Amino acid sequence: MLKYRPPKELRTLFIIHYAPLLLIITIGPLTALYGVWRIPINIFVSIFSGIVIFLLGAFVYFKWEIFWHKTFKGQLVTEGVFQHIRHPHYASLLIVGFGLAFFFYSLAALLIAITAIPIMIWSIIDEEKLLVRQYGNEYKKYMEKVPWRIIPKLF
Repeated sequence: MLKYRPPKELRTLFIIHYAPLLLIITIGPLTALYGVWRIPINIFVSIFSGIVIFLLGAFVYFKWEIFWHKTFKGQLVTEGVFQHIRHPHYASLLIVGFGLAFFFYSLAALLIAITAIPIMIWSIIDEEKLLVRQYGNEYKKYMEKVPWRIIPKLF
């Protein structure tokens, strides 16, 4: 069993990271139930795209989760999915959020997913300051080797 427990200061951030996803899951189905806040594209295109995007996000999440639990023991992890992006957990949450918004065909859920982007970026920048303090030059070299935080070739 993994003995890692996030520090109390980070527990609030975990709640903030998952709050948009929970709002999307809560608000998204209201579009179908009440016919409000519809995304202005074809419903079948939206739902199909949502399924594909959601599955991609779930795939990234489980790749991160499985690899993290197998390898993290307090050291800097740079292998597996971390060879491509530095923050696969944040990336997976954003992808899943957008997938669910399209799946639910919900403009309100899509706006929440968009709002989650600056929250994640702020968290990533803040976390990277901690990682530089914790791992020093080792993390700086890793940042040079893997320049992409959540989306390869973009950010």
